[in-house]
Amino acid sequence: MTRQIRTTVILLILAVVAVFGLSIARYWLAEPAPVEPPPDLASANIYVYEPPRPVIEFELTDENGQTVTRENLRGHWTFAFVGYTNCPDICPVAMAALRQTNKLLPATLPQPRYLLISADPEHDTPEVLKNYTGFFGENFHGYSGDIDITRALATSLGAVFVQRETEGGLLVDHSGHFALIGPSAEVVALIQPPHKPQQLADGFEQIYRWADRQRQTNSSAY
Repeated sequence: MTRQIRTTVILLILAVVAVFGLSIARYWLAEPAPVEPPPDLASANIYVYEPPRPVIEFELTDENGQTVTRENLRGHWTFAFVGYTNCPDICPVAMAALRQTNKLLPATLPQPRYLLISADPEHDTPEVLKNYTGFFGENFHGYSGDIDITRALATSLGAVFVQRETEGGLLVDHSGHFALIGPSAEVVALIQPPHKPQQLADGFEQIYRWADRQRQTNSSAY
């Protein structure tokens, strides 16, 4: 190989290395894509968490008598609510609002599930939950089980409840909000009452589309 050819080859190699190095530098030094903030839905009493908050590990029983865990929350959106079937006031109104919300959601959106977590598991057997949730729709479900596990799960959803005996039987004082759980089994938002179905439907659509854009942005970074 002549000196001139050898010099040309070296220069070509250096050029390739320079181009490759420049590409690497651009990758590492490029400004990160701006992070889109979550939608501000406070006027609708909807408060979005960024980052989302994980749901704790748990093991309960659903309305079909099947064991359920946190894994059962993955892969879909869920409106979760802590209440009980004998609730005289908050629960019927909340469940009716969810049923109406379900009717208002566009078919183009993923259809969420609606979950009643019983704060009265002694009474709310799978059969009782099945009859109760089935009245509102086929995508309404109920969980019940160990009271301590239920209480811990409620806490991870930002909810509390207190049982008290009265002359008329057991009453449960409990939170009235919904926890919106995303497909990764994390609480994405809390939705405080009063619950207006149209606001719930609109809020869910905005949250879903925002989360979907976040997912696409994160995927394109690799």
